[in-house]
Amino acid sequence: MNIIQQIESELGKPDGTLPRINVGDDVEVDYLIREGEKERIQTFKGLVLAVQGRSIRKTMVVRRIVQGEGVERTFPLHSPRVHDVRVTKRGRVRRSKLFYMRDRVGKSTRTKERLGDKVRAERETEKARRTAQATAAKDSSSKDGE
Repeated sequence: MNIIQQIESELGKPDGTLPRINVGDDVEVDYLIREGEKERIQTFKGLVLAVQGRSIRKTMVVRRIVQGEGVERTFPLHSPRVHDVRVTKRGRVRRSKLFYMRDRVGKSTRTKERLGDKVRAERETEKARRTAQATAAKDSSSKDGE
């Protein structure tokens, strides 16, 4: 393993902590925001327009409509500011980048939902991952209290 891969494996989030994200999915990204001295977690819900990079440099562009105006944010997935990513709906699209959605308004901004056994299996693995994380967090907090 060369030095770049070694540094990426040390700094990136562990395998299995991030869900499998594809273009066209509806996601909720919990992002840590700092306002003055305070920090809080804000949820950004939207459609994934593009996924770029790989490994620790992986980013995704998420778009949502706020008060009739389109808002896009690029989230580096391995950033410590990205607290959690949840996939709410798996989208069925035929392109790798959905930048044409910027011109769409109203009902035409919707994507079809991907259904089937494969999606059901992904949901089950995601649910198992979340319960494992919750129990690990609960165990670590109980050890801190002792």
